[in-house]
Amino acid sequence: MTPEEMGKKARELFEKRMHCSQAVLAVGLEKMDLDEPAVIRALGAMGGGIASTGRTCGCLTGGVAAISRVYAKSNPSEQDDPAMWRLSYKLSKRFDQLTEEYGGADCAAIARVKWNDRDDVKDFYGRAQSRRLTICAPLVEETAKALGELLESQEKKS
Repeated sequence: MTPEEMGKKARELFEKRMHCSQAVLAVGLEKMDLDEPAVIRALGAMGGGIASTGRTCGCLTGGVAAISRVYAKSNPSEQDDPAMWRLSYKLSKRFDQLTEEYGGADCAAIARVKWNDRDDVKDFYGRAQSRRLTICAPLVEETAKALGELLESQEKKS
């Protein structure tokens, strides 16, 4: 799967109501030939900026989780692969560029949804020209594409 295909698929998943975190993670795992629904489920509460608090956008947490799934240790006797830090850092910096015009990488700045306000959430999901479709969907696509590019650059080094 190319980075462009990853972007398009992540956007499709997001538009079908997967959380941004899950959509980016899902295509990252698929790119790495990993089928792990439990890992995708684990990132559900990252949508809305970590438990609907408006903090760090789920696009970034989903991408970092995909990188960590492959390069992080799973127990104290293992070692993290340094690629985890390098790729996560690069993705974070790219995400900063993608979100600069919105005022930062927090969901509150990007989506501008009060997640504890039922009417605001309804508007975000229901209105045809809401920020969900005009800003978040393209951001999901661009983040997944950036993740794909980073993963491919790492494959070439290996």
